[in-house]
Amino acid sequence: MKKKRNLIIWLVVIVVVIIAGYFSFGGGKSSQGQTVTVGIMSGSKQDDAIWKTVAKTAKDKYNITLKFKKFTDYSQPNKALTSGNVDLNAFQHYAFLDAWNKANKTNIVSIGKTIITPIRVYSKKIKNINQLANGDTIAVPNDATNESRALFVLKNAGLITLKPNTKLATVKSIEKNPKNLQIKELDASQTARSLSDVSAAVINGNYAQTAGINYKSAIYVEPVNKDSEQWINIIAANKKNKDKKAYKEVVKAYQTAATKKAIQKAYGTSELPAWDIKLK
Repeated sequence: MKKKRNLIIWLVVIVVVIIAGYFSFGGGKSSQGQTVTVGIMSGSKQDDAIWKTVAKTAKDKYNITLKFKKFTDYSQPNKALTSGNVDLNAFQHYAFLDAWNKANKTNIVSIGKTIITPIRVYSKKIKNINQLANGDTIAVPNDATNESRALFVLKNAGLITLKPNTKLATVKSIEKNPKNLQIKELDASQTARSLSDVSAAVINGNYAQTAGINYKSAIYVEPVNKDSEQWINIIAANKKNKDKKAYKEVVKAYQTAATKKAIQKAYGTSELPAWDIKLK
């Protein structure tokens, strides 16, 4: 009888230990929280301020500590994600990710939208894009994704038309060019420097900022519509991890009114929150 009682006591002790372990090491809500490492590009103080806001929300609301690994080369964040050196990354748009997956045979997916930075057209010679004359030259970036984006901008401005069902546009995709505009393909980093030599240039936001060009001086701004959806920036994860609760909570921590306020304070209207934007 005594042996039986002792056995029951030991069984109770074992059950209590198992339950305690369950709640201490992840079966229940962890009192210690989790750490999630996000790969981002080395950016400006404005970018850091936005991520500081996101990190505060993640910690306060979800007990998640965000750590950041910064990169200076756009080829590195996806490599780091695939190898497990970071849990998530946030630096690319849909078009870049699609091209990366195809070229590198990776399975990286979007788990949430962040911002869109409308690309802009600038000029030192005209004040309105409709003032472009017959035969004028427009500089565009020469890399595949940004050249396509620039050509869609010219399409939306009513300057050219593209062949039906064009997704990744090149100069060969131009169907109609009523003003016989000359498209000058340059390295994206050189488009701002070309302004003195061309009638207009399509310049990425980061290069315009580096060149000291005020985004408000643009003669045309990329509209946020179905054509520009592929340029929305995202938070990405390896496909096998896309449903992890903590990762979804990082997305929720980003997609808040507080983050919207931080983006507006940092960038005005040169960057736009994209997670609830309506595309026409």
